[in-house]
Amino acid sequence: MDTGANQTNTAGVPETSNLIASDKIEGTAVYGKDREKIGSVHNFVVDKESGKASCAVMSFGGFLEIGESYHPLPWNTLTYDTDLGGYVVDVTRQQLADAPHYAANEQPRADPEYGRRVHGHYGTPFGL
Repeated sequence: MDTGANQTNTAGVPETSNLIASDKIEGTAVYGKDREKIGSVHNFVVDKESGKASCAVMSFGGFLEIGESYHPLPWNTLTYDTDLGGYVVDVTRQQLADAPHYAANEQPRADPEYGRRVHGHYGTPFGL
C-alpha cells in the first residue's frame, strides 16, 4: 500500500499527505488540548502575497448557528491530529472567550491592527 500516493478530492484536486484542498478544511473539527471538541473550521484566511494560510476562523459556541461567534486562530496554533481527524489547539475555552472575535452577523475586520491583536492574544508572531 502506497501511503504517499495522490488521492483526488470531490472537486478533482489532487491531494498528497502534505496537501489538502480548502473544501476539506472547512468544517473540520477543532479540539482543545484536552481533546474535547470546541468548534470547527468555518473558513481560513490566506495571505495574498505569500499564499500562506494566516488564520483559521473557528466557529465557536451557539446552537444551530444562533449565538455562534467566529474566532480567528493563527494557523501555526493548529496541529492536525490524524487520530481525531481534526485540528488540536493548545488554548482553553476561557482563552477563546477572551480572544478577538466577531458575531455571525458581523463582518470580520481586515486591518493589520486586528491581525496584530489576534496574534498577540495567542503569543504568535504577526506577518509571517
